[in-house]
Amino acid sequence: MNVLAKHRSPFKPAQRLSAIGVSEILKISGLAAQMKREGQDVIILGAGEPDFDTPEPIKDAAARAMRDGATKYTALDGSPELKAAIRAKFKRDNGLDFAQDETTVAAGAKQVLFNAMMATLDPGDEVIIPTPFWVTYADIVAIAGGTPVLVPCSEANGFRLSPEDLARAITPRTRWLMLNSPSNPSGAAYSEQQYRPILDVLLKHPNVWLMVDDIYEHIVYDGFRFVTPVAIEPALRNRTLTVNGVSKAYAMTGWRIGYGAGPSALIKAMAVVQSQSTSCPSSISQAAAIEALTGPQDVIADRCRSFQQRRDLVVNALNSIEGISCRVPEGAFYTFASCAGLIGKTTPEGRVVEDDTLFADYLLRTAGVAVIPGSAFGLAPYFRISYATSAAELRDACQRIAAASARLL
Repeated sequence: MNVLAKHRSPFKPAQRLSAIGVSEILKISGLAAQMKREGQDVIILGAGEPDFDTPEPIKDAAARAMRDGATKYTALDGSPELKAAIRAKFKRDNGLDFAQDETTVAAGAKQVLFNAMMATLDPGDEVIIPTPFWVTYADIVAIAGGTPVLVPCSEANGFRLSPEDLARAITPRTRWLMLNSPSNPSGAAYSEQQYRPILDVLLKHPNVWLMVDDIYEHIVYDGFRFVTPVAIEPALRNRTLTVNGVSKAYAMTGWRIGYGAGPSALIKAMAVVQSQSTSCPSSISQAAAIEALTGPQDVIADRCRSFQQRRDLVVNALNSIEGISCRVPEGAFYTFASCAGLIGKTTPEGRVVEDDTLFADYLLRTAGVAVIPGSAFGLAPYFRISYATSAAELRDACQRIAAASARLL
């Protein structure tokens, strides 16, 4: 026996990881990427990432920062200059006035969420998460020792949480409600009128805090007017964390800058968590984010128009396929289509399509189209398409989905 093998200790993962694995999105995207490397013709519609490049003025700002020597540590949770830009953004876009100690910057909006959960949750604390939901929400809650409480939101209600369902889900252990508008994966968004009854429920429960993820704020269609909850109900300001970032609107996913605003005591506690994990975000990325938030904003509208054209292409194509129906999303760059009419059918190879996961697998292996099953987001039988890719590729993908669906018996 090899001496090293004899003395090697078996790896034992932490108990907190027992119910957490690599997300279905990464699994499917990884398999699709492997198929492409092997020479197969695969269209990957799983990535939650704009296909546009970061605008040149933003890249120029990063280059200037490097030339000027801005390559050192910054303040722990964001430079004063970036916090000033974030405060100006909230005032300009949302009519909200936050102090510097009420804002925080991290390595992506995901870290803002993680810091908040780690700073506030004790074992057994509950976090209400409407489904379909971005899978990271529940896993962050679980890692932090909390209990995710998943509340299904039906397509009949636009994949939005109803006030009645929220009221039923609240218990003495409820610490947070998480909301995402526009939503990943459904693209559903809350208007002021649709938010109002949800906020009225929260007003009756002063111990329940609100975390709102506004990362898709600027990607909305058909004249939809985005609004964030604190702008509607100032009485919730002292127990709301508003999360945002530059990744989606400015095509800066790899720059890893997210930010949040909320009560100073919460922000201070989140900074403690960050101080013992990543410390400050990249100084170069922060310089780029300042330009994104304070520079010309016309690129956002231009790209949003392109996304809307792609949305319409995909929604119309999917709704023309027998067995598939697709609601028109208000924002983000995803469709969340029902494949209920195809469940129970049989593939040409004789395999029964028992659920949306098997339907997604069928599309990948026989049509070369990678989509994400709705069950990965907590609601079946649906599948998510990211239309953040070219119209030509989307048209080809939808034709393949139509042909594959027609072959089911």
